[in-house]
Amino acid sequence: MTTLTDTRSRELHRRALRLLPGGVNSPVRAMRAIGREPIFIERGAGAELIDVDGNRYVDYVCSWGALIHGHAHPDVLAAIVEAAERGTGYGAPTPGEVALAEEITRRMPSVEMVRMTSSGTEAAMTAIRLARAATGREPLIKFAGAYHGHVDGLLVQAGSGLATQGLPASPGVPSAVAAATVVVPWNDRHALIAATEQVRAAAIIAEPLPANMGLVPAQEGFPELLRERADASGALLVLDEVISGFRVDRGGALQLRGIQGDLTIMGKVIGGGLPAGAVGGRAELMRMLAPAGEVYQAGTLSGNPLAVAAGLAALELLDEAAYARLGDLTARLADGLREAAGARPVQVPWRPGLLTVFFSERPVQSLADATACDHDAHAAWCRALLARGVYPPPSQFEAWFPSLAHTEEQIERTLDAAAAAFAGIEESLS
Repeated sequence: MTTLTDTRSRELHRRALRLLPGGVNSPVRAMRAIGREPIFIERGAGAELIDVDGNRYVDYVCSWGALIHGHAHPDVLAAIVEAAERGTGYGAPTPGEVALAEEITRRMPSVEMVRMTSSGTEAAMTAIRLARAATGREPLIKFAGAYHGHVDGLLVQAGSGLATQGLPASPGVPSAVAAATVVVPWNDRHALIAATEQVRAAAIIAEPLPANMGLVPAQEGFPELLRERADASGALLVLDEVISGFRVDRGGALQLRGIQGDLTIMGKVIGGGLPAGAVGGRAELMRMLAPAGEVYQAGTLSGNPLAVAAGLAALELLDEAAYARLGDLTARLADGLREAAGARPVQVPWRPGLLTVFFSERPVQSLADATACDHDAHAAWCRALLARGVYPPPSQFEAWFPSLAHTEEQIERTLDAAAAAFAGIEESLS
């Protein structure tokens, strides 16, 4: 096993602890869930990260899914440089905003109009406000383990970093706000039906391909039930495609099944690695937003010209051949990881550009299942991967993000490291 030096990372971490809460600007980066200090990154190239000590890693975080083409793709960089040379922001409309909105609406049949934001969290806030204004109702129905950004009303049994820290909710969220959110177990048909019969909800908000408790695909028929119960109860169906949008398919994650949301939340890929989010949907709903309507939303950096240029460049590279290659690469990685595990029981659900290695004897179908996984073994495995030059998401509750920059050689290197890491788990835990 390669011994990696971490002198500079440790020093930076000590400095950061004095200046940043927990030494980081987003909780999962602290790597506490896998029992080690964070690694400070100096640069990225293709599918690799290089840390401040000069160690190289095959990267499966890829800016948490934003970098579907890997780090520093030349076309995306060229678009950013060209935009920056004209100015970094104007606080006024630009042609790029129109071009990106046109590209999004071409790809997502349910999206007729778009409002850009600077993050997925802002897009989720806007979607909730729109849903409440359109229906005249306040309650929301969400699913346990789903993370829709750090919005007060949605930090109830949320996944991602909140699940990683084992927090049922966040301090500072008013109880009255939390009380307006009804939480339903993912993939539980009876619970969803009961909730929509008992609550006059403004919206059912769901990740069509949940990836914030690890990747937990919907059971057969459950996506159709989401649409059916929204229609039957008068709620809007809000699909959170921040992760899945434009990653698993040309359009939304449910596009091939003909299921459309009333509103769709977007992020990550549409910014090409720069901060960007959006909410889109039917024109009559979107026209409720100011200045066309009375529902207020604004943002100084919304539609920032650099982010718009990067996002448009990233989308233009995503044709059918790109998705086919990403699907093949992800399948190869998922199958190889199962094989590398040997006798150790793991589950590796995957979709193009997404997978999770669950340390579980049975398929994971809900947050309860993800929580019951062997987190100590997973943490030991992740530490061993890092020591062997592979950078996994440092939490059992997060997804891996293979990119189009990953090569066959890097996949092979990853599988060799994974097999060695699986073999060494017991020794690590003893």
